[in-house]
Amino acid sequence: MTTIFAIITLLLFIFQPYLDLRALKKVFGIALFLQLFYIIGHYMGGWPFPTPTVIVQILIVSGLGVALGVIFSKIWPIPSHKGFERIFRTFLVMVPSLGLGIGLQIILQGAQATQAIYLMFALAAWIGSGHFIRTDEAKKEKPIGSIFRRRNA
Repeated sequence: MTTIFAIITLLLFIFQPYLDLRALKKVFGIALFLQLFYIIGHYMGGWPFPTPTVIVQILIVSGLGVALGVIFSKIWPIPSHKGFERIFRTFLVMVPSLGLGIGLQIILQGAQATQAIYLMFALAAWIGSGHFIRTDEAKKEKPIGSIFRRRNA
């Protein structure tokens, strides 16, 4: 299943126009941090050492999470000001991403998981959701009656 998800992730990043180089940098940055986290955990906490399959799974989960976040961000861009809308938007991206992450964990690692793939997916989706930022210019509306304004001769 890891190979199938790797191909799907690769095709998604090739053919999706919103997943640009900036999104790919996020994927590799998140994956590098998580791989270092698990390698340090192996030496300090006795966790199992990440195998090449696990490293590919971390890349897949990071890629799919960032893709979900970027697409969510395109649909609902993050507001430029702080407020309740940002909190609500974060909640709306995190809850489904945790559920999808649990599904990915069961599919990729089965019942005896050695990594917290569902949390990696949610983290990547949250970081990816800041890809597009709404500007104040997009929110400006034309005043009522601007269509019927007289033209100056």
